[in-house]
Amino acid sequence: MKRLLVLILTLSVLSCGSDTATQSSSQSNAKSYSKIGGKTMGTTYHITYSGSDAQLFKRSIDSLLVRINKEVSTYEKNAIISQFNQSEKGVNLDASKHGHFLTNFKAALNIHKTTSGNFDPTVMPLVNYWGFGYADKNAVKNVDSLKVKAALGLIGMDKVLSLDESLFLSKNNPKVQLDFSAHAKGYGVDQVCELLASRGIENYYVEIGGELRTKGKNPSGVYWITGINKPQEKSAVTEFMFRIQLEDEAIATSGNYRNVYEVDGIKYFHTISPFTGFPQRNQLLSASVIAKDCMTADAYATAFMVMGLDAAFASAKENPAIEAVFIHSDDSGQMQIKKTVGARVLN
Repeated sequence: MKRLLVLILTLSVLSCGSDTATQSSSQSNAKSYSKIGGKTMGTTYHITYSGSDAQLFKRSIDSLLVRINKEVSTYEKNAIISQFNQSEKGVNLDASKHGHFLTNFKAALNIHKTTSGNFDPTVMPLVNYWGFGYADKNAVKNVDSLKVKAALGLIGMDKVLSLDESLFLSKNNPKVQLDFSAHAKGYGVDQVCELLASRGIENYYVEIGGELRTKGKNPSGVYWITGINKPQEKSAVTEFMFRIQLEDEAIATSGNYRNVYEVDGIKYFHTISPFTGFPQRNQLLSASVIAKDCMTADAYATAFMVMGLDAAFASAKENPAIEAVFIHSDDSGQMQIKKTVGARVLN
């Protein structure tokens, strides 16, 4: 690790708004690397990979991401997830047409179980109530505990009754809704990586909205490194708390320092507890999870923000499929880092 000399940073925050397909060459290994950027899932994506034909790859990637959005985005009125959310009893699914939705649903169900319900895709009614969902994004000026309680009664994977053999996904209340936003970007990253791998690409860095996955080496011939933002509302997007070395791995970070609003001196964060119905408040400021695939990392990062520091750290240590790095505040209000043994944190 001490031999790492070059930091390659292609996070969306460093080149916001890019919609380009440009090509560059490595000075150290004489291989040609291409860069692609665009917009998807309400955010941006950035990709660096060893190879050419950037325009051709961009068209294929954009087409893939559009297809994924049409199944899992609550902002797409005709998406299958939106059809489920607006249905009375559920929807009929087709494995040949709704593979992206089915994969996201099954992954959500599994991680819901492994996190003891801290990851819950049925939290959509609460996300909308607090102004962070697809509904009108209005800050809650007067908290109505009765409305929170009513929305809380719709939360829980037991409210999505079953996915039967005919692929009918049912629900026991018309107001039950699903939200895949906590792991859909990670899934999108994984799908783009699979596309690149299918084209024979051996080195790549794929990022959507800050969630990313890598394979092989960067243009300088070393493993990819990325920076994790300092979890403060006014921190610069280039102000990093630490760096992470990734060796054919993915990383996703969740935190309560960007998507936030304040009413009457009270701050409301976008991480909603499926147990209390209220925005979660604890000493954990951000959770970064490293895994082989980005969807897993994305989902666990969200679950850990709900759990809080101690429970999240204990869960991460017990799970051999992930590593994690937590930024938290100590008793004096200072930021500290706590990580699992296998996380390759660099200064």
